[in-house]
Amino acid sequence: AALQKLRGTSDLSAELEEMLAEQAAVKGQRAKNPWELFQNPALRWQLVSIVVLSSAMQLCGNDSMYFYAAYVFQEAGIPEDKIPYVVIGTGSCELITSVTCNMIIDYAGRRPLLLGGYIFMAGWAIVFMVALSQQTQISWMPYLSMACIFAYILSFGIGPAGVTGVLPTEVFDQMSRPAAYMICGSLLWFNLFLVGTAFPFIVKSLAHFCYIPFLVVCVCTALYVWFFLPETKGKSFLEISEEFRKRNFKTKTRAGFYKGPEEIKTTTL
Repeated sequence: AALQKLRGTSDLSAELEEMLAEQAAVKGQRAKNPWELFQNPALRWQLVSIVVLSSAMQLCGNDSMYFYAAYVFQEAGIPEDKIPYVVIGTGSCELITSVTCNMIIDYAGRRPLLLGGYIFMAGWAIVFMVALSQQTQISWMPYLSMACIFAYILSFGIGPAGVTGVLPTEVFDQMSRPAAYMICGSLLWFNLFLVGTAFPFIVKSLAHFCYIPFLVVCVCTALYVWFFLPETKGKSFLEISEEFRKRNFKTKTRAGFYKGPEEIKTTTL
């Protein structure tokens, strides 16, 4: 009844079937602790995926854009008493794009949004550094810098901000999800602290090219998504688990089916 009210339809046979199949798959198991996820080889690539993507959420430099926002807007000629309102506008862009991402995520897919978001952020980081370096020489460069700030935040909101949070639900079973979310949350706060502490020193050392570390993070994350993260759109949890199982356990039988460690041991014996 609760599902019918939530979905707005009475035809829930496919979803209920998937839920019951997942329930049967974890029958007799207990909820896992965070450290148990690190010890389980069957969850290796699922764990690596959420660690990479949760870390990249903060290490990609999106929050650092707000550090430069007031300076760039001032150079663009915006009155000083209006700058706080423009900075609020940048945060509103992130909110709007995150909501938009949640509306289109089931149509576009997870991988395209993540991949496109990090690729665009890498591109805008390059343009932003060039614009900052030329800001005192060319009169219209502050406006390009301002456009880069908005574009960077929009790229972050439409992809990584909206997709990263739902992945632990899709790649971990019911017994592992709470621990997975605990790991994700811890990484988000730790990396936010790390960026907040390190960014002033990065600016001091690299000046206008301070976004090079964030550019590297965006490129590396995009490569990881391209080569290692499977698409989860339109797939049941068991189908997604099978894709990760193939990556976690590379041993094949003659028939071409992948085996877990217990199956391999039994077959060998």
